Amino acid sequence: MADQRREIEVKYRLRDAVVAVDQLADHGFRLSSPVHQDDQAYAEAGWDYGQSKIGVAFARLRTQHGRHLFTLKQPQDNEMACLEHETEIADRDQMHAALLVMGFRPTVRIVKSRRTAARGDLSLCLDDVEHAGTFLEVETVVPPGRPGVEVQDDLDRLVRSLGLDVERMTDTYDSLVRAALVSA
Repeated sequence: MADQRREIEVKYRLRDAVVAVDQLADHGFRLSSPVHQDDQAYAEAGWDYGQSKIGVAFARLRTQHGRHLFTLKQPQDNEMACLEHETEIADRDQMHAALLVMGFRPTVRIVKSRRTAARGDLSLCLDDVEHAGTFLEVETVVPPGRPGVEVQDDLDRLVRSLGLDVERMTDTYDSLVRAALVSA
C-alpha cells in the first residue's frame, strides 16, 4: 500500500516578523538563514478558485538551491490537512510538460524567502511571500487515523503559547497570492 503520509499545518500572518524572530528564539526556535523558494502551483483540470479543495489533487514544482522538487497534495479534512507525496526531480521543465499532459494546469507562482526551525516532529517556517506578506507556518506529519482538525488545534495551542502577535489564516499560499494579485 502507498505511504499515506499526512502533512498537517497551521498558518498565521505575522504582524511584526522582527519581534516574532526574537520571541521564537526565546522559546528555543533558532531559525535558519533565508532560503529562496520558487514554486509553481498546479490544479486538477476542472477545479477553479472558489470551489472546495477537499479531495482534489494539487501539484507543485519547487526550485530551491538548484534542486527541483515535485509535490502532490490532496486536502483531506481542510486545505491544510493533506495527503502528501514528494520527490526530487532532475528536470523542472520536463515535469511541467508532464503535468500539462496529465491534465493539470498552472495556477499561480509563489516566490518566497523561507527560514526554518525544527523541534521533534514539528517544523516551523517563517515565510516572506511575494505579494502576500510574512507568515508563520507550523506543521507536522502524522499517520492515518488522527483527525487533522485535532492536530491543527494542538498546533494552534502551541503557537498561541509563544505569545506571538499573529492572525490565523485558513487559505494556502496559492490562494493568498492569487487574491493579492487579483486585488492589485
